[in-house]
Amino acid sequence: MSSDDPRTVSGFPIEPLYGPEHLEGFDPETQLGEPGAYPYTRGVYPNMYRGRLWTMRQYAGMATAEESNRRYRYLLDQGTTGLSVAFDLPTQMGYDSSADIADGEVGKVGVAIDTVEDMKLLFDQIPLDQVSTSMTINAPASLLLLMYQIVGEEQGVDADRLRGTIQNDVLKEYIARGTYIYPPAPSLRIIADTFGYCATTLPRFNTISISGYHMGEAGATPVQEIAFTLADGIAYVQAALDAGLDVDTFAPRLSFFFVARSTLLEEVAKFRAARRLWAHIMRERFGAQNEKSLMLRFHTQTAGVQLTAQQPEVNLARVTIQALAATLGGTQSLHTNSYDEALALPTEKSARLALRTQQVIAHESDVPASVDPLAGSYLVESMTDEIEEQARDYIQRIDDMGGAVRAIEEGYQKTEIERAAYDLAKRIDAHEQIVVGVNDYLMDEEVQPELQRIDEAIRNNQIARIEQVKRDRDQAGVDDALAEVAKAAAGDANLLPPMREALRRRATLQEVCDVLRHEFGGYIPTDKF
Repeated sequence: MSSDDPRTVSGFPIEPLYGPEHLEGFDPETQLGEPGAYPYTRGVYPNMYRGRLWTMRQYAGMATAEESNRRYRYLLDQGTTGLSVAFDLPTQMGYDSSADIADGEVGKVGVAIDTVEDMKLLFDQIPLDQVSTSMTINAPASLLLLMYQIVGEEQGVDADRLRGTIQNDVLKEYIARGTYIYPPAPSLRIIADTFGYCATTLPRFNTISISGYHMGEAGATPVQEIAFTLADGIAYVQAALDAGLDVDTFAPRLSFFFVARSTLLEEVAKFRAARRLWAHIMRERFGAQNEKSLMLRFHTQTAGVQLTAQQPEVNLARVTIQALAATLGGTQSLHTNSYDEALALPTEKSARLALRTQQVIAHESDVPASVDPLAGSYLVESMTDEIEEQARDYIQRIDDMGGAVRAIEEGYQKTEIERAAYDLAKRIDAHEQIVVGVNDYLMDEEVQPELQRIDEAIRNNQIARIEQVKRDRDQAGVDDALAEVAKAAAGDANLLPPMREALRRRATLQEVCDVLRHEFGGYIPTDKF
């Protein structure tokens, strides 16, 4: 941040001193309200962390299901209060580990899950009625959720006792990440089907985590992050309404996922503005009546893009500031990145230190003592209003284009994010923005920490496991079940019951996805800019 002209990441100036004049026209009753009350600027629960701390999730997944299971049990022993599953790229793209396209990627950025048997190993000795599980999976999210349900049932846990979240946010994949499978329209259909299925079968599962995190990682400003995320949320709600669902039957299970950067004050303001905006959108635009439909509940992850490979121990300081931004902003759950993640997957030591960062904030600081510690700050309230106003302008532009899907097809969000990322890179190159250890405060020699390594042989082990599952299953039954999936895809029936049956009969992830690829086609983006 330049000392000559300090500005927020979103681009508006930071004044040297804030006072009452910065809140002219500000109405505390309508814009702030009380914690746990509309418009939820001050938090979604009346007592926030005084009643219950945020869920401490540590995002983990690597190599095989057995290896990831060991890490999950280690983290639970160390005091984490929620599991968060990272899947490898083939799984995210709906391919089995045996697919040619999977070569070199199996188990690299997450765990490989090909069949229900892998999911059983992933949660071995972990009672699913006693944990909350978040799964970072999008295009095939419904399939991984169904595998989780089947594993729970085979453990003796009824579906209505399972708790957790699936990310299930495909629109942001077209904008910022790229792990999509199908075109937007059928992708939205699968998401709407998931909403409907979970409303009756998995009522305690959050059916989507509408994600701004990946947009932030791609370079979006805080304003862009919440504007584009809430615009996607509008598209999902409309898709569900178009499918005949009542807003108050599914909206209480919507959740969000944001990044926490090192610019602590702007991030706190961003979270508060996002809550207020979403409450207005759900009440005024969609007529939601259930108070829970109006609440923007969100998970936060500290900013991976701000981690540096240079002087990686400094990342401990960055993550601490980012975790403070998330908790001061009222997050419902938090993942803190490990200091070595710019270099490799976290070791047990670095993952433990990341978790301990949350525990120190929770138990040794006074952050949880007050429901909304920064409320009434002239700076924070002014910044909250500014972010809300600019985000509203973005949402209006997207509405004018015909909505989030149409804007995606035009490349609008992607282009805006790329411009913001380019502007930041220019500021860093020009030393207008200091990144400690990267463009200033350098060291002649650096000692690299011990890193986590992934065995290249795991793909062969996964292939052998798939082949064993295929030998043991009733192939005729699998074929019949896949035919039912194809029939549902060609019609308008909910896709999840036939997909669940195919997976229960031990169809592989790719076999089900291939049926849908045949019916829906794939997606190839068109760059219009």
